[in-house]
Amino acid sequence: MTRSRRTLLPAAALVPLLAACAAPAEKAGPSAKAAPGFPYTVANCGVKTTYQAPPRRAVTMNQHVTEIMLALGLEKSLVGTAYLDDRILPAYKKAYDAVPVLAKEYPSKEALLAANPDFVYGGYASAFDSKAGRSRDDLKAAGVNSRLNMEYCPSGASSLADLYQEVDEVARTFGVPDRGTRWTADARKTVAATGKRLDGVAPVSVFVYDSGDKTAFTAGGKGIGNELITRAGGRNVFADLDKAFGDATWEQVVARKPDVIVIYDYGSTTVEQKKKRLLEDPALKDVPAIRNKRFAVLPLSDAVLGVRVPTAVDKLSAQLHPTR
Repeated sequence: MTRSRRTLLPAAALVPLLAACAAPAEKAGPSAKAAPGFPYTVANCGVKTTYQAPPRRAVTMNQHVTEIMLALGLEKSLVGTAYLDDRILPAYKKAYDAVPVLAKEYPSKEALLAANPDFVYGGYASAFDSKAGRSRDDLKAAGVNSRLNMEYCPSGASSLADLYQEVDEVARTFGVPDRGTRWTADARKTVAATGKRLDGVAPVSVFVYDSGDKTAFTAGGKGIGNELITRAGGRNVFADLDKAFGDATWEQVVARKPDVIVIYDYGSTTVEQKKKRLLEDPALKDVPAIRNKRFAVLPLSDAVLGVRVPTAVDKLSAQLHPTR
């Protein structure tokens, strides 16, 4: 999958609370009273949409937006999902398994529309590929509203504030604002607890290895991964890369001397295979992280704008600063 070119309580503790609130939206007739909170107008990545009622037939494309929906107890509003990067969180597995999977990766426009969605939620810009006929304009012409995860809006860097806004706006779109408020309150507590534990710690320099051989595909300064590293007590050596993900040269990696290498775990290449590639590259032998064999690991879904981020901050901080 391409991304740039291509908690809180633990999640398990949140799901029962949120799922218990889940209920299908009331079907609105011509004379039905508007649902509380509607009409609701939201601007998302330059697209303004007014909802007269909660969507009833949603499709999610990309794991992290699927997990946002499931964290909000909205599985009954889903008629399809697509594209996992890694394993769905165990806490959401039962709810996820009840939703049809439209495609292993992205569905064709025909397969997507065959699910008769009234709302499509994409995690990466590639979800709305115009060449595949799935652009947001194409969907709008077919009578389907859409949302793109804020990490891939055209401008600005992603932050925890964006994550809270993302969850809040999705919750409001589906008529369950209180669930978003509760999730966000718990998320803030988790992040604050990690920050308190790391108070006064000296940040370690971090290089993210996503993938790549001739070049290093890494986390830049525009994605939530950059703030995740900062809040976990690290300093992203490619924070100056003006995108969420992008390519760096291996010469740059050597020159920036990272103390720790964070490996993103997903896809067919294992963590051990990625470590082997890095450790056996003679050009990297003097990089402190290689010399000291200091690696940290995160599933890719932890490091994009989704409900895993607050607990991922804590998870990464324990790997960067084990004595804390």
